[in-house]
Amino acid sequence: MARNAILLHQEQLAPAGVEIELMKSLDQTVQIPHRDDHYMFIIQLKGRFLWELDFTEVIMKGPSISFVAPGQVHRYISYKNCEGWLVFVDSGQISTQIRGIFDTYLNARQSVTVQKEDAVFKIMPLFEDILHQPSLPLQKNLISSLTATLAGMIASKIIQSQNALSLVGGQKYNTVLRFKQLVNTKCKELKQVKAYASLLNITPLYLNEIVKEVTGFAASHWIHQEILLEAKRLLFYSSLDIKQVAYELGYEDHAYFSRFFKKNTGMTATEFRIKNH
Repeated sequence: MARNAILLHQEQLAPAGVEIELMKSLDQTVQIPHRDDHYMFIIQLKGRFLWELDFTEVIMKGPSISFVAPGQVHRYISYKNCEGWLVFVDSGQISTQIRGIFDTYLNARQSVTVQKEDAVFKIMPLFEDILHQPSLPLQKNLISSLTATLAGMIASKIIQSQNALSLVGGQKYNTVLRFKQLVNTKCKELKQVKAYASLLNITPLYLNEIVKEVTGFAASHWIHQEILLEAKRLLFYSSLDIKQVAYELGYEDHAYFSRFFKKNTGMTATEFRIKNH
């Protein structure tokens, strides 16, 4: 089945569970798409950073922040006059609430523009300094506190960009988070909004309403995006033919899958495979 296994970077972090790399130290070599078993935060003070996240190009210009979640396929493409930091953080260092926020906005709002005076840029030199002082008393506690602060600041900016501050932690937000978790695990077998609404004991209309309120997109969008992402990964990383890919994703009618793929990506599954190889 496998053409090329998706490269997974795992168990590469220092014992502290956090590492920081300066953006200006990156080389210009285009990376091979890969996944990490940890979070990556991009704290960009200036420059233009082009990268790819789950087959979608992302451009960060000027002061901006972003996150990449464990398991997301990504690669760096190009950098120009970039200054800032890449922060690699073990998942266990991120609180359940913050992980929930990142999950909610996965593939929706993972990068946001900020002001150059933003506090996130002020804590990074301190964070970097403490990380490089292994003999510092209480270093582990300080690293843990700064990691929580940084993750919280990034999550806060993402929430603010969605105007969803009042929703976080509420019933609507928790329902949307549960919906996205269900889509992630059941999209191969469940394709309709009403199926997820039934699992959540709410009406399809209400599910669509709250998902759009929290994320900016209707529930069907997230179902389609998850299926398309899985399809792209199979087309890129396996040698399955189109019929087999369709079957793997729960479609008995491969022609229907082909129409669905083209309608939502603008190209056929075969064209996608050729373009990416």
